[in-house]
Amino acid sequence: MIPTVTEDELGSEALDAYSRVVIAVAERLSPSVANLRVMRRTRAGRVPAGQGSAVALTTDGFLLTSAHVVPGSSSGPGRTRAGRAAFVDGRELGFEVVGVDRLSDLAVLRADGDKLEPATLGEAEKLRVGQLVVAIGNPHGFAGSVTAGVVSALGRSLPARAGRTFRYIDNVIQTDAALNPGNSGGALADSHGEVVGINTAVAGVGLGLAVPINSATRRIVGALMRDGRVRRGYLGIAGGPRPLPPHARVRLGRASCVEIVEVVPDSPAQRSGLRSEDLLIELDGHPIERVDDVQALMTHESIGRRLQAKVLRGDRWLDLELAPAELAEG
Repeated sequence: MIPTVTEDELGSEALDAYSRVVIAVAERLSPSVANLRVMRRTRAGRVPAGQGSAVALTTDGFLLTSAHVVPGSSSGPGRTRAGRAAFVDGRELGFEVVGVDRLSDLAVLRADGDKLEPATLGEAEKLRVGQLVVAIGNPHGFAGSVTAGVVSALGRSLPARAGRTFRYIDNVIQTDAALNPGNSGGALADSHGEVVGINTAVAGVGLGLAVPINSATRRIVGALMRDGRVRRGYLGIAGGPRPLPPHARVRLGRASCVEIVEVVPDSPAQRSGLRSEDLLIELDGHPIERVDDVQALMTHESIGRRLQAKVLRGDRWLDLELAPAELAEG
């Protein structure tokens, strides 16, 4: 006789499997996530300026966090100590700000210590809507915070501003994993315990946003670690992935492109004639299938160059010329 399994037993088994994944991710990543107590200088001395979380990148002290967690902190030569980083093992280390890029909401810090447990960075490009993700922060110093949920949406854009400079952070991850106060700068991880995003904002009840870990953000982190700043070209568009129309698929032999969602006024994109709902097919001779393909071309070498763009507007194929400006904070 074949044994039967009740619905309660099936539910219990599913819950146990879910719990095991979340527990494994938490145990793997919690030692790599620090609580930040940020300080700022005033005439009365150093005073608390806020708190957040950070993720260890290297054993020798490099940390990754959100730029808005360290507002007004100095970076580069002559930088001053910005606060304290506390880990779940009880260590509390001073840190300095190495580099801040407010236009991607990322910052790199350097803690005064070694033998940190670095997190493994994953690839946000591999995420799928509905996939399990775990948000890990350390908002209260020695008591880490773990929440779990699913990827609610991909390809979102998040506005970022530095002074008068405006840019969209593309491919932002939307999740329903609850973000607690102080979780900004903490890790969003997949079921393997790899960091696929840096938690950056609460978009509403049950909605959190994370800056993705992908080829573009890896270059930003590398530049911040190396130079303390990021130089990039600027087009002034917000875009998202879009399937190509059938006739374009046949012509190009591929399935996707980038749709222009918004064009920033008085930007290189607007001056070139790009419009919302245009489909960006090719840029500087490179096929454009994802937003990352555009960002990969917006390096310091692209600044001031004239780049040829192939665009599909309705049924019309257009050739436009784009000249990226330098995107600078301020």
